[in-house]
Amino acid sequence: MDEFLKALLLGIIEGITEFLPVSSTGHLIIVNQFVDFTGPFAKLFDIVIQVGAIFSVLVYFRKRLNPWAAPAGSAGRRDVIELWKKSLVGMLPAIVLGGLFGKFIQSRLFNPVTVAIMLVAGGVALIALERRNAPGPIAAIGDLSYRHAILIGLFQCLAMVPGTSRSAATIIGAMLLGTTRLVAAEFSFFLAIPTLCAAAGYSVLKAERALTGGEIALLAVGLAVSFATAMLAIAGFMKYISTRDFKPFGWYRIALGLAVLGWFFLAS
Repeated sequence: MDEFLKALLLGIIEGITEFLPVSSTGHLIIVNQFVDFTGPFAKLFDIVIQVGAIFSVLVYFRKRLNPWAAPAGSAGRRDVIELWKKSLVGMLPAIVLGGLFGKFIQSRLFNPVTVAIMLVAGGVALIALERRNAPGPIAAIGDLSYRHAILIGLFQCLAMVPGTSRSAATIIGAMLLGTTRLVAAEFSFFLAIPTLCAAAGYSVLKAERALTGGEIALLAVGLAVSFATAMLAIAGFMKYISTRDFKPFGWYRIALGLAVLGWFFLAS
């Protein structure tokens, strides 16, 4: 397959899966194996194109995330600033634990078998969570405390293991702490902004060599496509969770994980 077609395909997958509780990294690792897109640049590519999806959050929620959209000194502006501060605080556990264990996890756990196992485990967790049938009392983003932000950030760290899903980990953590589905999903979006930007920036700085012109072009394709598809995915996801639960995502994860395990063991 042509390299630009690979970048296009991976950008679409990233954009669709980044904010759904199905693991974008897991999907990319699996697809990378099928299209023979592996190696140091492939790992960098998979991380950097997340920035395209992040820009879609900034655009989609621009009114909610822009403190200057509200009058100076107003409660609205203070709420937006508080949201940014809580998102930054929630990122801290990932910075610390990622720095300590990130290299080890990438070298040992970035493989289809780990992805498949975590897809199944996360799917079971989502279904079990929804079967509690206990709506949370935290019905607004503003009701989240800094303690909540730190604890959700700790749940986010589970996503360092590929196949877990950053979105699923933060949504499950938030709902266990008492949020509604909508608040859990929204804070997952907002927490992703500093977290994924930091991860992408760190990966670029740690790149062992300068990127070629062709590699930069591939990244540009992946970024643009992931942005466009993520915009559509966010709009659809927000509409979906306003009336429905996460169980279908759990069953999808289980089915995909079992299929990948079956494929791996048959291929070996």
